Amino acid sequence: MSPHRRALLFFALVTACERPSPTGPASGGDQTAPETNPAFDVATSEPGSPLPFLTLAQRALFERGRGVFQTEFTPATGLGPLFNNNACSQCHEDPVTGGVGEEVETHQAAFHGGVCDDLSAIGGPVIQDSVTPALHDALGIDKEPSLPEATGTAHRTTPSLLGFGLLEAVPDAEILALADPSDRNGDGISGRPNRTADGRLGRFGRKAQFATLAEFNAGAFVNEMGITSPAEPHEQLVRGEAFPPGVDPTPDPELTQEALDATDAFVRLLAPPRPLPRTLVEQRGGLIFLRIGCASCHFPALVTGPNRVAALSLKIVRPYTDLLLHDMGPDLADICLGRAEPAEFRTEPLMGLRFKTAFLHDGRAGSIEQAILAHGGEAARARGRFLRLSAGERYALLQFLGGL
Repeated sequence: MSPHRRALLFFALVTACERPSPTGPASGGDQTAPETNPAFDVATSEPGSPLPFLTLAQRALFERGRGVFQTEFTPATGLGPLFNNNACSQCHEDPVTGGVGEEVETHQAAFHGGVCDDLSAIGGPVIQDSVTPALHDALGIDKEPSLPEATGTAHRTTPSLLGFGLLEAVPDAEILALADPSDRNGDGISGRPNRTADGRLGRFGRKAQFATLAEFNAGAFVNEMGITSPAEPHEQLVRGEAFPPGVDPTPDPELTQEALDATDAFVRLLAPPRPLPRTLVEQRGGLIFLRIGCASCHFPALVTGPNRVAALSLKIVRPYTDLLLHDMGPDLADICLGRAEPAEFRTEPLMGLRFKTAFLHDGRAGSIEQAILAHGGEAARARGRFLRLSAGERYALLQFLGGL
């Protein structure tokens, strides 16, 4: 079955229980329909809530993880010497802990002859914008210096983590079924998976360079805050050189395995936000979303596989992503990561889109419409269809997206 037909099927399934409200035009009410099917819904009306139906032990671990996520580290507790912020929640903050953030950070990598080097040996790919007082005094720097070896520089906004545990629970086969690297069906969409160095399917990070949330989280601790853990026991150094003695006195690992596990549980068990109730105009916008081809990459719904955590097992999640890499054209190209080339990006999940104020991977777009217009490469055909929509159709589509 083609991705387009699968998208139509899933859209029909997740909206099967939608009905117009009793209020209609005759009564002056706004015709709305519920966005969710209660039989399958894992979203919650309150952003930042845990998934429903957790056990008491899972809920307790979730809350402990929330505490670690909100901990503000200092140099005495392991912060730095290079860092971007002092707490996970300082970046993932809007509208709740675990959501999006306003920060924009710098990444660098080198791409030569089709081979990607993330420059991790000399301080990449994350270039930290802050240093501890001790490192400033020792080296006279206020931030990590840029890497002249880089062939590309990227800017990254903070993504929302809400619902990410469900994305991890989607079987590889479900994602790979959407891949069409040679564009066999001729629709111009040729999504392909990124993979880790050992061959595992990537799904997290703007280039899908991380296979699991545990790796994603441990990497964030060390790259964003300079906090080592049993999973990431080594600091990111300045140009690969050891820090001067006394600059980083906290013994490694600076985060215990217990604290890391609790953080993983918090991120894994965060529920996705529930879309806003839909007017009939917005429901029409959802159909337009399918018709012009947006769902070829922003796939509406995925199904999780059997999971030892019942709250993640055999659930329908509506992330509006296929978790695959797509060529977005030269105007958006920046860096490579893993097997992702500079112009390739993992399809951004659209769940919780209404909480964003800056759009695209680097925040360059100030509105959803500007983000659509910046799409190139494989998305060029869908962008062209968007441009040919009537004013009413375009309004309906943007209202639909703005309610996700």
